[in-house]
Amino acid sequence: MELSLLSSPFVLLLITLVTIGVIKVIAKIHYQYTYWRKRGVPYIRTIPGWRISWKVFFQRINFAEYCKFIYNYEPDAKYLGLMDMSTPLVLIRDPELIKDIMVKDFEHFPDHRTFASEDIDPLFGKNIFSLRGNRWKEMRNTLSPSFTASKMKAMFELVSKCSREFSEYLADHPEECSSVDTKEIFRRYTTDVIATSAFGISVNSLKDRNNEFFTRGMEFTNFASIRTMLKFLLFRMSPRLTKALGINLFSPATSQFFKKVVAETIKTREEQGIIRPDMIHLLMQARNKESSSVHEMTLDDIVAQAFIFFLAGFSTSATLMCFVAHELAVNRDIQDRLWKEVEKHFAEGKGEISYESVSKMVYMDMVVSETLRKYPPVIFIDRLCVKSYELPPPKPGGKNLNVEHNSMMMAPVYALHHDPKYFPNPDKFDPERFSDENIDNIVPYTYMPFGHGPRKCIGNRFALMETKLLIAHLLHKFIFKATEKTIYPVVFDKKQFDLHPEGGFWIALEKREK
Repeated sequence: MELSLLSSPFVLLLITLVTIGVIKVIAKIHYQYTYWRKRGVPYIRTIPGWRISWKVFFQRINFAEYCKFIYNYEPDAKYLGLMDMSTPLVLIRDPELIKDIMVKDFEHFPDHRTFASEDIDPLFGKNIFSLRGNRWKEMRNTLSPSFTASKMKAMFELVSKCSREFSEYLADHPEECSSVDTKEIFRRYTTDVIATSAFGISVNSLKDRNNEFFTRGMEFTNFASIRTMLKFLLFRMSPRLTKALGINLFSPATSQFFKKVVAETIKTREEQGIIRPDMIHLLMQARNKESSSVHEMTLDDIVAQAFIFFLAGFSTSATLMCFVAHELAVNRDIQDRLWKEVEKHFAEGKGEISYESVSKMVYMDMVVSETLRKYPPVIFIDRLCVKSYELPPPKPGGKNLNVEHNSMMMAPVYALHHDPKYFPNPDKFDPERFSDENIDNIVPYTYMPFGHGPRKCIGNRFALMETKLLIAHLLHKFIFKATEKTIYPVVFDKKQFDLHPEGGFWIALEKREK
């Protein structure tokens, strides 16, 4: 009976398939385990690497701790090897190599890895962050004029109006200021700024607390759940399966909302001949250009760019503002010095802040720069190798490494910003690091809150402008104070993918006596 079962074609086929599967798994594990050893590169061994990765996934440690762990694993090496799934990944520790990869030899590393291609999720796959090759170059050239100094100046009044109305609302509602969740209210501010500067729509999220711009932003920036992390993991492991199952990174309702808003905005502007100095206008112009060498701009392309601008501005910029306010609340001497600078410019502007005066606030720039050092918007910066590249030996006496096509490169931003070799006493909030006397002491390519090179964050100037404007308007009216809920020193929440204090951001705003 047993022999007859074994001789069954179905059973034999099943045994064969299982055997092949087991062999493939063993081969893959062997490939990952020996890949870097064969190349003479310092590497994180598979078991410790898996152990620390799963601790991040199951929210036992935060992502910043993970960054520092792998950065310090081989402290004498210029780089070390890891595996991202089955993809070789090189963690670059040496600033000179970071410069080569991001700037000097950019043509070898022009792209980011992406979680979802445009055929799987157009809203995410078609935006400037995810696009690759010539499509990225075209979109970068189209969007770059949105962020020139002249365009920043043109949009300044829109942002200034949001900042002024925001601070005036809080001044008129002192009952809301004794204990403030700054992440919640600053997200409302960034919602208003992006709605007006990107979409041409006036929103006041402090008065209209359930407006759809804000509620959609809250929905698609919730990355803390295990479900969301599983979804990202599935996109990384098997994009074909996610496509077959119809899984999207963002809900269909969110996609439809942004598509509807952009379509209606374009229609209104075309019908009424409205011209505004914003992203939508530039994308409309690009859509109307006729050129065989340029990808035809579709509504989905325009929606994707507006969406990524909203996604980045809604949460990332708000988080920067939160950390600035937090550090000012717990460092009263720094706050007082900044307030004096702000008041000087308000006095010179007869109660107003101009575009020129924001650019002249030297200490404001130092405070924001130090906040970006201590709490960078991104933990890592990635680059995809599109042409094989040779790295020098990781240690003296070693051999060069040939980085293969489709390998990943990663710069550990958070760890570099907290390396005492480059930033002494890195946990101390010290704006003097960025004073005229000290800024030249910063080793190039160890400070990169927005990245470097052609793929540097395109919206960084806008983010800095809206942050400085808001802080200036708030300091003009309020004293920032710590409360019993203020966590200092900051302990990062293990359930959050980005930097976020346990218990949230909490301060008090005490109205200044005029």
